[in-house]
Amino acid sequence: MSPPQTTSSAAGCPPAVSDLRLQAHQRLDSLLDFCLADEPARGFLAFEKALLGLLFSLGQILVQLFLRHRHERLDLTAWLSRGYRVSDAYAPRTLKTAFGPVAYGRAYLLPPEGHAPGVHPLDAALGLTRDGFSPLLIGWFCRLATRLSFRLSSELGGMFLGWAPPPSAIEEWVQGLGRPAAVYLSSGPLPANEGEVLVLEFDGKAAPTATAAELAKRRGRRRRRARACPHGCQRHRGRACRQRRGRKTKRKKGDKSKNGRSATLVVMYTLRRGDDGRLHGPCNKKVYGTFGSRKKALAWARAQATRRGFPPDTTKTVQIVVDGELCLEQRLRPLFPRAIMTLDVRHAQEKLWQVGRLFHAEGSGELAAWVEPLETLLYQGEVAQLLERLGQELGRVARRGPGTKARRKKLSDVIEYLGKRQGMMAYGQWRKQDLVIASGVVEGAARYVVGERLDNSGMRWVEARAEAVLLLRCIEVNGDWDDFWDWAERQRRVELNQGLAVQIRSKVPTQLPEAA
Repeated sequence: MSPPQTTSSAAGCPPAVSDLRLQAHQRLDSLLDFCLADEPARGFLAFEKALLGLLFSLGQILVQLFLRHRHERLDLTAWLSRGYRVSDAYAPRTLKTAFGPVAYGRAYLLPPEGHAPGVHPLDAALGLTRDGFSPLLIGWFCRLATRLSFRLSSELGGMFLGWAPPPSAIEEWVQGLGRPAAVYLSSGPLPANEGEVLVLEFDGKAAPTATAAELAKRRGRRRRRARACPHGCQRHRGRACRQRRGRKTKRKKGDKSKNGRSATLVVMYTLRRGDDGRLHGPCNKKVYGTFGSRKKALAWARAQATRRGFPPDTTKTVQIVVDGELCLEQRLRPLFPRAIMTLDVRHAQEKLWQVGRLFHAEGSGELAAWVEPLETLLYQGEVAQLLERLGQELGRVARRGPGTKARRKKLSDVIEYLGKRQGMMAYGQWRKQDLVIASGVVEGAARYVVGERLDNSGMRWVEARAEAVLLLRCIEVNGDWDDFWDWAERQRRVELNQGLAVQIRSKVPTQLPEAA
């Protein structure tokens, strides 16, 4: 489907409302005639393709009618009373909408001081920014960009609309939405019908970032590309490019580094106790992620817990599930002094399997039989007895012999690891209360929120740019996109009615990560 063409009128003579009404009626009549045309050979596919283009054409006329009507009815008294003066009664503009580009006009006012930017009262009243695209269209493509690359977002949108903004425009819209997204995630509407138990899970996930050399090459002066083949074909371009570029430095064997930068993920939800005495949920699950400092993520968790009715001195149950980092636990203790700190049982379980593999072959029945009684003690919360059993195994390891040093070190490390976290492993008690003992929710969020969008083949991010994508993706995954877009629209309209120059698109990321 070809892109719709902008509606226009005679030069210097904008169409009146009556003219546009007549055009709309004529276009609708042509649509009805098209549907009732006697063409037996025409299939439904051909009919639907043609109908879509005609509907877009009608949509352009209707949008132009709406804009012309609002222009004629707009009262400028409030602006003139503030000292603004009319500079142009009908400044033309082309607005790109979901139906295609539409030409319209609006008054242009100059401020009383003369140094502030001029305003278009109609654009301010309608919430139209200086981007030249309708808010709905910008929202569609930014929402696509939370799930697909900027290039694929542009191509996929173009498949259905017939045209699309370039990937660079979509990326700059996303960057410009970084700060509003951060504000919304921190102060947006609160969920209703909370449960009695608040659960927080923390994890991290790295995304590939560009090295200093890659950034220098990307930002440096581009060399003019020679033609790949003197005959203009594409078949031999690979060899020609390699000859011009020279040999690449080969990676060392086993070097799979992606120069990853870790994002901190927080998942917060509540559990509601049912008539059967068990806790059901998760209720009102929200995901938050940032490439900024971990302190920033923990502060967000503390603030949101308070907003959701679980302040630091709450008598309600608050449970925090972590992956075993002691520094994370130490930072969380002052923020959640009454919370139940829980080590993810899977991390402790994996330690037992690591020890078991020192004595028995991977996948063998002997290995499973060795680990099973230890897992039973773990799930019962008998950590002291579990550590005693591991200590007995350590005592049975010979002082000398092949592999004995590695076995002693591994057993000692595991005993030390579990011993330091013994207070976070009362799994038997928590299972009786039907509380959470594993962090599967946040681990799934790390793979889905960060991995599926920011950790794909060939991607190399700059942290500040990845931050905006991550924040918007959290909003989309939380199911809050429509609420966020309405909220952001209200914020923009307030700024527009103050006479400010508002543009979503930004080449500079507006939400930079804080230093660690």
